[in-house]
Amino acid sequence: MKELPWIKNAFLPLSWIYGAITDVRNFLFDKGILHSEKVPQKVVVVGNLTVGGTGKTPVIEYLTRLLSKQIPTAILSRGYGRQTSGFVEADGNASATTIGDEPFQFYTKFGQRAIVAVCEKRVEGALKIHERHPHVELLLLDDAFQHRAILRDINILLNDYNRPFYQDYPFPAGRLRERRHGAGRADAVIVTKCPAMLTVLEKENIIENIHRYTRAAVPVFFATTRYDVPQSYEGGPIELKNVKIAAGIANPQPFAAYLTTRFSVTDQKVFPDHHNYTPSDVEDLIKNLKNDTFVVTTEKDMVKLKPLVVSKGCAARFAYVPVSVDFGDAEGAFKQWVTSQTDNRF
Repeated sequence: MKELPWIKNAFLPLSWIYGAITDVRNFLFDKGILHSEKVPQKVVVVGNLTVGGTGKTPVIEYLTRLLSKQIPTAILSRGYGRQTSGFVEADGNASATTIGDEPFQFYTKFGQRAIVAVCEKRVEGALKIHERHPHVELLLLDDAFQHRAILRDINILLNDYNRPFYQDYPFPAGRLRERRHGAGRADAVIVTKCPAMLTVLEKENIIENIHRYTRAAVPVFFATTRYDVPQSYEGGPIELKNVKIAAGIANPQPFAAYLTTRFSVTDQKVFPDHHNYTPSDVEDLIKNLKNDTFVVTTEKDMVKLKPLVVSKGCAARFAYVPVSVDFGDAEGAFKQWVTSQTDNRF
C-alpha cells in the first residue's frame, strides 16, 4: 500500500530528532570522543544508509571471490535472526539457526576459502578471529556502515537504484538509518539493482545527486542483479514453468517481478525478512501444489528451508534462484579500483 504523504509529513519532526541524534553520535566519533578501535586485520565495510534490501549479500560474495584469491580473508556479520549470541565461528555444525541466514549462505559457498563468523560486537569478533586465525589479513564486514566502534580501511556504500538515499529521510518518515550526509564517509558508492539499460544521462544525474553528499572524488559504480539458472533443492539445475513464489527478504518485489516475466506464477507467499521457517510453513507451501508446479525461493530462504523440506521428503518440489551482482562494462574499472585500494592500503 502506498504511503500517504500526510503520514510522512506527520513523522518528519521525529525524523529530524532521530537524524540529530545520529549526527551527534557521528560527531563524537569524528572528534575521537567516542573511540574507534584498530583491529589486526585490514577492514572493508559493505553497508548502506537505507534499512534493508540494498543488495549487500551479492556484493560481499563478489568481494570474497575476488579478494580471497590474493589475501587470507574472513567475513564477519552480526548474525541477525540467529538463536545464539556472542562470537560464533561457522563450522561443519553451523546452520541458519546458529549463525543467521546470510552468514550461513556465505559459509555454504566460501567455507573452504574464507573464515565466516558472527558477533554483535565487531571489534570483539575481529579480535577473536585474529586469536584463532592470525594469518587472516582481510576482514569483510557485512552491514557495518554505522558500526563505527571499529576502524575501517575501505567503506563501500550501497545505494538502491529504486530507493536512492538522496531522496529519502531518516526513520520514521523514511528508511534512512542516519541523515544523507553520512554518505560522506564512503570511499566508493555502488548503485545496485539498476535496470539493464541505463542511459549515460541518467547515470550522470545519479552521480551528481550522490556527489552532493560524498566527497567529489568518490567513484560511483553501477550494477545490475543477475539471476542465475534455477537450482533444485536436491542439487543441480532445473527447468521451471509453473512456480509458486515464497520469499522472506526485505524487498521481494524485484525477485517476484523477475519470476513473473519468465514463468507462470500460480501463487505468491511473502514472509517477513529473516523469517524463521517452521514445518507448518512448509506444509502450507506444498498444500494443494500441483505436480507441474515448484515452490521457488531466494537462496537466502533456501538455506533455512532446505533442512525442513528434506526432512519432509519434498525437496524435489522446491527450487531457488541464485543471484549475483553484475557490473557489466564497468567490471574492469571496479576490479581495478578494489585491487588498487588493497595494494595501497594492505
